[in-house]
Amino acid sequence: MPTASEIKRSSATPQARSRVAPLKVAVFIAMLYPLARILVLGLTGINGGLGANPIEFITRSTGLWTLVYLCITLAITPVRRMTGITALARFRRMTGLYAFSFAVLHFTTYIWFDKWFDVAEMLKDIGKRPFITVGFAAFVLLIPLAVTSPKAMVRKLGRRWQTLHRAIYLIAALAILHFWWMKAGKHDLELPKIYGSIVIVLLGWRAITWLRTRATRRRA
Repeated sequence: MPTASEIKRSSATPQARSRVAPLKVAVFIAMLYPLARILVLGLTGINGGLGANPIEFITRSTGLWTLVYLCITLAITPVRRMTGITALARFRRMTGLYAFSFAVLHFTTYIWFDKWFDVAEMLKDIGKRPFITVGFAAFVLLIPLAVTSPKAMVRKLGRRWQTLHRAIYLIAALAILHFWWMKAGKHDLELPKIYGSIVIVLLGWRAITWLRTRATRRRA
């Protein structure tokens, strides 16, 4: 999710907005690829379709892409500051909402198609597999960020909005833990290590930036 200052900068001149708009449309369409892939594989059966267990395929695919879009969302601010391309701020809300949308698909696939809303079965699953609890916590934390993403909510909440949206750092950490514990059961930690490293670097960059800013203010 974007910071309040990024939203203000992204509300640039009409000329700047008109230049960015076509690119935003292109990015929006491109980010539909994971969903389009699931639909095409499911309808056509190309390359084995969705495999022997379609529900597991969809659950894992939507979960992985949720993490991908979370990483992209976290990466936009560092890339913007390092490159000076301020227009990147205009994409952060969209990527954040995509992360939330795929999280909804991930969660819905689990409780509907996998468990058929069987609460007792889900509770039993949580007892056996704690990574589900961690993933659910990350999903719940995403909800207020998605609800408060419109500019009207930014203006209404003021400084509290920025404090609320810092929860994305905790969400990213919980998402990695969810992914790690899920893969650890099958001794397949290659992807969790990759995404875990990405999140550590992104959160580390923010921590260093925050410490430098604090030190500068103290000297001033």
